[in-house]
Parts: sequence; structure tokens; C-alpha cells
Amino acid sequence: MTRVVVPVRYPLSKHSRATLEEAVRVARERDAELTVLHVDLYQSNRGVTRTELKRAVEAEFGPLVRARYVVRRGFLVEETILEEVAAEEADIVVIGSKQASRWRRMLRRFLDDPDIDVFLREKLDCTVITVRADD
Repeated sequence: MTRVVVPVRYPLSKHSRATLEEAVRVARERDAELTVLHVDLYQSNRGVTRTELKRAVEAEFGPLVRARYVVRRGFLVEETILEEVAAEEADIVVIGSKQASRWRRMLRRFLDDPDIDVFLREKLDCTVITVRADD
């Protein structure tokens, strides 16, 4: 079965809602499992729970079939997302354009030409869909 991972902020921002909307559409279209991921940074320690994340998502989109809600703690959002994508063996990752920009900056430290789509496809064997929310 196809697995879709979508990292989001909590509380849901306008950009997170747009990214999540696309992830829900892709998951429904492909009859896929959906993992909604929030990274709670150690340095912020907001104590976000899976229940809070699920309620926020369902308030926007209603109950989602085959969805799981994951809150991970980490020091770096991008690294924690990559770890979750690898652990889930995701087939598709849906990220917001702002997140893609942060990943590019992070990868620039390690690579000469950081193309996040190519990096994820080669390293994690998944498709990356980047969503741009209207500002």
C-alpha cells in the first residue's frame, strides 16, 4: 500500500492547511495510508499531543480514513522529518514550499547543489510534492 507523509505545524498555519489539503487529496486519489507528522522541537517544548494534532486536522478536513497522527520530538525539524520519512518507508512526501526552502538551506551545508526532490528520491526512494500556499 502507498504511504504518504505530510509534515505540518501545530497549530495549523495557512501553509500547513494547504499542504495537508494536497496530501489528503493525494492519499484519497491513491487509496494510500496518510501520516500527519508534527515535529515538537526540544528547545520549544510545546508539548503537542497526537490528540491535539488529530483534532485540529479533523476540524479542518473531517475524519480521515487510514490516517495516523505522529508527534516527534527533535532538535532539527528537517532531520526529524527525514527520519520519519525513512522509518515510514514513505512513497510520497508532501511538503510546503517554506519547508522545502529550509531543507535546501540545511542540505547546502552538506552538498554543492541541494535539490531536495532529487536528494529525497535518491536517498529515500520517494516522490516529493511541494505545495505553495497563496500568500
